[in-house]
Amino acid sequence: MVKRSRILAFFLIVILIGSAMGLTTQNILGNIKLGLDLQGGFEVLYEVKPAKEGQVIDRETLVSTAEALDRRVNVLGVSEPVIQIEGEDRIRVQLAGVTDQAKAREILSTEANLSFRDANDNLMMDGGDLAENGASQSFDENNAPSVSLTLKSGEQFGKITQEVLAMAPDNQLVIWLDYEEGVDSYKEERMKPTPKFLSAPNVTQVLPTDTVQITGNFTVEEAKELASLLNAGALPVELEEQYSTSVGAKFGEQALDETILAGIIGIIAIFVFMLAYYRFPGFIAVVTLSIYIYLILLVFDWMNGVLTLPGIAALILGVGMAVDANIITYERIKEELKVGRNVKAAFAAGSKNSLSTILDANITTLIAAFVLFVYGTSSVKGFATMLILSILMSFFTAVFGSRVFLGLWVNSGLLDGKTGWFGVKKSEIHNIAENVDTLDLKTKFDRLDFVKGRKKFFILSSVIIAAGLIILAVFRLNLGIDFSSGTRIEVLSTEAVSTETLQTDFAKHGIETDDIVISGNNNEIGVARYKGVLSKDEIAALKADFKEKYGSEPNVSTVSPTIGKELAKNAFIALVLASIGIVLYVTIRFEFRMAAPAIIALLHDAFLIIAVFSLLRLEVDLTFIAAILTIIGYSINDTIVTFDRIRENLRRKRKLKTAEEIADIVNQSLRQTMGRSVNTVLTVVVTVVALLIFGSQSIWNFSLALLVGLLAGTYSSLLIAAQLYYVLKVRELKKKGTIITYKEKPKISDEPQV
Repeated sequence: MVKRSRILAFFLIVILIGSAMGLTTQNILGNIKLGLDLQGGFEVLYEVKPAKEGQVIDRETLVSTAEALDRRVNVLGVSEPVIQIEGEDRIRVQLAGVTDQAKAREILSTEANLSFRDANDNLMMDGGDLAENGASQSFDENNAPSVSLTLKSGEQFGKITQEVLAMAPDNQLVIWLDYEEGVDSYKEERMKPTPKFLSAPNVTQVLPTDTVQITGNFTVEEAKELASLLNAGALPVELEEQYSTSVGAKFGEQALDETILAGIIGIIAIFVFMLAYYRFPGFIAVVTLSIYIYLILLVFDWMNGVLTLPGIAALILGVGMAVDANIITYERIKEELKVGRNVKAAFAAGSKNSLSTILDANITTLIAAFVLFVYGTSSVKGFATMLILSILMSFFTAVFGSRVFLGLWVNSGLLDGKTGWFGVKKSEIHNIAENVDTLDLKTKFDRLDFVKGRKKFFILSSVIIAAGLIILAVFRLNLGIDFSSGTRIEVLSTEAVSTETLQTDFAKHGIETDDIVISGNNNEIGVARYKGVLSKDEIAALKADFKEKYGSEPNVSTVSPTIGKELAKNAFIALVLASIGIVLYVTIRFEFRMAAPAIIALLHDAFLIIAVFSLLRLEVDLTFIAAILTIIGYSINDTIVTFDRIRENLRRKRKLKTAEEIADIVNQSLRQTMGRSVNTVLTVVVTVVALLIFGSQSIWNFSLALLVGLLAGTYSSLLIAAQLYYVLKVRELKKKGTIITYKEKPKISDEPQV
């Protein structure tokens, strides 16, 4: 009897969720903050240094500096700045969407120390004598823009004007902004066409007033900016740029459009595959994956997260991971149907048996993502945040959502006897009375002997590693500025550019470099690297010149040698910690003889990516490290699925007495998981290929590293890790004579079911 109420409940739930998604998605997308690489803007890492001799940079100083910077950002009108204190002496500032980057950098780094001095440069008053919010834009008697200052004490100002008046004919009260002791001099500056001081009025009478006017060659905007800067307050310290990156708005807009297109194509391809291969469960997967994408964006919005280009890539890759959990469950259900169980029993057993596999696979990937979050910076941290969120949400939607939705249909009775809806042919189904175990089912890969060919696989990997070492020795790594320091300039032109043209244009700004790469469909993108570190003034001049010539501002990133060394060290630490975390988890959940091969396989995959990048002379930057750690997570995910099946097959035997028994278990496990491994890697590879073909040029290297790693990870999981486990297990057997295996788990009843 069909329970239509359950089917009705399914459609009601889907309609309610779909309606909520339709009504709120546009608002959520509008609320999500876009990172620098998607809307333009700039990021700078300042090292905080003492402004005066003997000054101590402590936490209180850093906080007050961050507050001063925040007040200055308000002057710029940037709605959602990110200002973070890092370590003991650094502050990171991120301003997305700022239109005039040169002005923003100038306002941030200007000390804004106001001082009143006599003609001999003696300090008479400073910014501390200014009343709170005492500066405002005004007009002088000639109706020219000026700045009015309200002082704390008119009496004090009267005494100062009396002193200056007595110095006639040198009775000037010189008003300075950021006067440098021992460098600046009024008597020298007054001879220049554009002196550094703001103004130098003659004092002709004693003025016991609390209002002073600064006149000069101001525009209204300049006068407003100076007033706002003075109200924001002087910086209590000096700021020295250690790292900076800026992205032109046109670059960001193009990157966003291209990557979203790539994501849509990749996700549609996954949906088509799931529907074609898994039939009705594939339809349920499409529903839950759509909800998964919505929930990711919703939670990300609640978190007030900043979406970056690598973050979108992580979201797209997360769909591949979410579908993996569905594939594991559906493959288990198909196995249960093939041994003769009815649809309800197959659904219950398949869901139960797949849970531990999904859990282990997700946790190991989560370890790598968490390490990446801790040691990542800026867009890499955004990638890690989205990856962690993707893992958690995929577990929720695939394990809970898919089972609830599919369970409603299964328990309605409508699917009873309809094994074809699950992609299982009648000819593949055994009679339940035959008492066939799922572990004894034949597969398409039964003729393959993975263990027998282990030496060939080991030799092939050894040859690849040896070739990789030679390649590294000859070509070395093409380290980006993240690790080697220097300046990286990315030019986007409205027409084709050439290396010679760019070299000429760079030379006008004192930049001599042969390291220029031309790319793009029409050779419209040029990327240059320069060993020196450009100052903010040099960057401003370069951006203005190139915008006029090429139609958009170039992206400019600078990294100091100090930061480059730190980033390289942190990348190495991240890789080591991720590996240690995975070894410990696999050892606890499985055994060390599985953990060791898993790590060897991971190192094998990581090294292969490094060798390919060395051979192709591709740039190695922070996103490359993100790709390596992501592949570590994916690769261990695949290996865990295989080891989980080995563990399950071991439970059937109480003892292992021969090497042949171990070989049978390893071979059987690999054959049983081969279909899942192929299907999973296909779904993820589809999304990565979409990113490579249709995505932004900015993450092309990142996407290629993922593709190489995915293919290498599948190879190592199937043909290296399990075979190494066999070798270690045989050694254990020779040492002990007999191996006591896992205790048998209680079996689900094999009685005939109606």
